[in-house]
Amino acid sequence: MAPQLNTTEFSVVKEEVELVKPSKATPSDVLSLSTLDNEANLECFSKAIYVYKAQHETNGVDPAEMIKQALCDALVYYYPLAGRLKRLDHDGRLQLTCDATGVPFLVATANCRLSSLNYLDDIDFEIAKNFVFPSPTSDCPIVLQVTRFSCGGFTIGFGISHMVSDGFGAAQIFKAMAELSKGEELSVKPVWERERLVGTPIKEPINFNSCPPATSPYMPSSDIVDEIFYLKSDTMKRLKEDIINGGSPSNITTFEILAAFVWKARLRALELNHDGKTCLYFATGLRKLIDPPLPEGYYGNAFLTSAVELTGRELEEKSLSEIVNMIKEKKKDVLDNNYIKKSIDICETKLAHGDNSKIKATGALMALTDWRNLGLVSDEFGSGWNIENVTSLPWDCFGSVDLCTFLPAPKSDPSLKGGVGILVSLPRQAMPMFKREINALH
Repeated sequence: MAPQLNTTEFSVVKEEVELVKPSKATPSDVLSLSTLDNEANLECFSKAIYVYKAQHETNGVDPAEMIKQALCDALVYYYPLAGRLKRLDHDGRLQLTCDATGVPFLVATANCRLSSLNYLDDIDFEIAKNFVFPSPTSDCPIVLQVTRFSCGGFTIGFGISHMVSDGFGAAQIFKAMAELSKGEELSVKPVWERERLVGTPIKEPINFNSCPPATSPYMPSSDIVDEIFYLKSDTMKRLKEDIINGGSPSNITTFEILAAFVWKARLRALELNHDGKTCLYFATGLRKLIDPPLPEGYYGNAFLTSAVELTGRELEEKSLSEIVNMIKEKKKDVLDNNYIKKSIDICETKLAHGDNSKIKATGALMALTDWRNLGLVSDEFGSGWNIENVTSLPWDCFGSVDLCTFLPAPKSDPSLKGGVGILVSLPRQAMPMFKREINALH
């Protein structure tokens, strides 16, 4: 049995922040970003922690120095990431100045073994925050923290601005660092080409649904708690069978099932009023759907957000099968390139009219993101540093409360093999009801 962490003696000592620059000269440039990158709700940092076990033969290699060098080398290819972001005052659009200012890089040392933290499987978020760069400024595209552990293992806390990249792009950047640390050539060369996803403002008026959003007695709240709930594969199988028996097709996906269930569970947990509107947002990747497809190395935001809207009463009264069918039908929209173009044009129109404000968290919106299949896990760093785990932290996107993330189940619990994790953030008073909804599945 792995030793348990003594939280009273646990500490992480952090060194001074260093700005890591490209290892070779890079172009000085000022780059524009795409219409999708400019979305105000993407003004947030996504943070993941990669866990690497100790290895017997390190040949005197310091993992922090190894990763720092890999970052230096990667920035030669991904030189915009060493620059700085800003929104222009006159039109509110993003601009990235490529001046090799450098990536904030921090080295830390923890006084415990990775095994005492179960290799960060199902880790307490307050402890996990010690292993990521604290509160990066919004003008930095990426930040890194390497934490050494007493066992010889280490973690990489990788933070990236969602304004610069989506999950697939972030995985591509991290993979580049891993490849360069092993002396390999990049398997995928980065491509900027943000102009590919710039829309054209629409001249005719755009009509939006004016139905007021549903309200919750628990919102607004500053007392927000984050929790991950795990569903076993047999639980998912039973839920799928029930939904199919209720009238859904047999090819429904885990994402569609979870989206319908969590949407309804949050409605009940937040006690949203039944006359107001609730909205389910979910992203669909465009890389291969757009015609012509985006180049493989494109690392900007390349997704559209689809929305399914119901009143609170409709959401409560509809069966999970009906909700799943609505989600499945909505996903078909992005298969039409005219729909893709019009959606980007609408985003550009709002930007041109100065209507690019962040959505305020009310509980009426639920935005879903799926981290289960992003390819976030790279094989190894350097000569044999094999990855053991990767975990994500809650992030303040769509007001935190309105964001729900699907995660792979932890490897440390064999009973969860094939299962899924659901990361939710809710007001403390609403969380017990959400737990009851989850427990009713078991």
